Amino acid sequence: MKNKRYCLALDLINNKDLISEYINYHKKVWPEIIQSIKNSGINSMEIYNISDRLFMIAEVSDDFSFEAKDKSDKNNPKVQEWENLMWKYQKALPIAKKGEKWVLMNSIFKI
Repeated sequence: MKNKRYCLALDLINNKDLISEYINYHKKVWPEIIQSIKNSGINSMEIYNISDRLFMIAEVSDDFSFEAKDKSDKNNPKVQEWENLMWKYQKALPIAKKGEKWVLMNSIFKI
């Protein structure tokens, strides 16, 4: 059975030092964060960066749910600590809803 794939975007605050710090955090993501990602049904995740733009690819199991992951994250103090720390570097896209970080992208081409 083929995994579902989601692509999401987010911006960073356009500051070279902050972007460098953000990238360094992602070289050593806290083990509790990795575990929460895996526990949510995300089988693999990649984040790409260019300038102040981030692009995430997440391949998920059939039973993955953004709603369930959000609920689990809100009840996990370590995830909340990580998310609050990351907001120091992140900047919501102009089209994001209030409090929304990563915004789901639409697929427009595939071969």
